[in-house]
Amino acid sequence: MTNSPTNLNLKKLLDFVQKSEKLKTLLRHSWLSSGRQESVAEHSWRIALMAILLKDYLKIKINLEKVLAMIIVHDLPEIFAGDHHAWKGRLKNKFALEKKGLNKLLKTLPPKQKTKIFNLWREYEDKKTAEAKFAKALDKLETIDQHNLADLKTWVKEEYGYNLVHGKEEVKFDKVLQDLKKLIDKQTEMKVKKGK
Repeated sequence: MTNSPTNLNLKKLLDFVQKSEKLKTLLRHSWLSSGRQESVAEHSWRIALMAILLKDYLKIKINLEKVLAMIIVHDLPEIFAGDHHAWKGRLKNKFALEKKGLNKLLKTLPPKQKTKIFNLWREYEDKKTAEAKFAKALDKLETIDQHNLADLKTWVKEEYGYNLVHGKEEVKFDKVLQDLKKLIDKQTEMKVKKGK
């Protein structure tokens, strides 16, 4: 194999993909229905699935490819910044920690890919575009739904009420997402009432 520009870029891309594998090992606070703790990568996969399924029901037009790209990259900073439990409140320096973590991860990428991934993450964080709002809303909805699938023994007491308000702001921009949030909330209430 030669050291051509293409091969050098391929090495950099492969290195980045290999470092990103850590999302498969980084565990979230959420648990699966099987009783195993959920990985960040599993969370992102389910958000992507939800985006594919829900896109055609939205009242607004979105670029699904861009949404899926945002979903795939939105938690990459957690490789270095770690996962933060939403019910504990927003970390004051979360954005700075994640930006630093993402820049550390991106440093070996060719400039074009580095810029593309950073801009996708930044757009997601800024929540100004329809794509970013959709991705962010699904991030919240998936988290609550995953809690509903897990055994109630995995919940901490703060989550009982928090799950009913988590994501409420993020779904306001679309009626279908509001309806999905209501459906998930009903399941949360039933789960807590049953105690399972």
